[in-house]
Amino acid sequence: MNAFDSLLNYYSNYDENSRLLSRHGSVEFLTTLRYVEKYLKSGDKILEIGAGTGRYSHYFARKGYEVDAVELMPCNIEAFNSNTEAGEHIQITQGNAADLSFIPDNTYDITLLLGPMYHLFTEDDQKAALCEAIRVTKPHGVIFVAYCMNDATVMQFCFLRQGLLNEHYKNLVDPETFKCHSNPEDIFVMMRTEEIDKLMQDLNVTKLHRVGTDMLTNYFRTQIDDLPDELFEEYLKYHFIICERADMIGNTNHLLDILRKE
Repeated sequence: MNAFDSLLNYYSNYDENSRLLSRHGSVEFLTTLRYVEKYLKSGDKILEIGAGTGRYSHYFARKGYEVDAVELMPCNIEAFNSNTEAGEHIQITQGNAADLSFIPDNTYDITLLLGPMYHLFTEDDQKAALCEAIRVTKPHGVIFVAYCMNDATVMQFCFLRQGLLNEHYKNLVDPETFKCHSNPEDIFVMMRTEEIDKLMQDLNVTKLHRVGTDMLTNYFRTQIDDLPDELFEEYLKYHFIICERADMIGNTNHLLDILRKE
């Protein structure tokens, strides 16, 4: 099965539309919004690359922003369109994050690249997606890039869920370094910060923030979901305090780099 077919099979059988709606899932969503809204200005034009079913795109469109979206998977595009409400200034185009040649240079104030880096398996494709996101962003615009992180996956999947006892998954983890070897069959690419920094070398951007968008949340999904409302609000306060701490960010499942185009 090739990379596209593997992704199509995954997203055709996964409820992507509900992923950020659970209480534990909302931590990632609310954290991302918090940082986007830090830089979002009235009248800004937004592009979401790899928009999925449109959770972020529709949120901003309903706030009155002009939003363009690009998504590879037909099943996600169908769900995206079904979620569109009257009055949204929004459109979606099928496309690949590594080739946005149908979009002119310097078009958007805010560019969201929140999903594609999870599924690009070569350094060339990863670099191409970053360069395309930067190219279509206006000078001094802001780019948000999300990654899946290696060591949270090792701890949760390999140990807590005992994935290392499965020969297939055992062979995907280096026994000396515990670095995950990603491939299209297994859908997701797992990164470490030094690999992200290597990708960013020589790109015409300044890093504004590096944020763990869920941090400890996914280690304690059930407990977080069961928190009383008042205590969940306190948890969010704690999360926002620690989400940029360099000594803790390696624990996050999802990392968000926030970049300003020079």
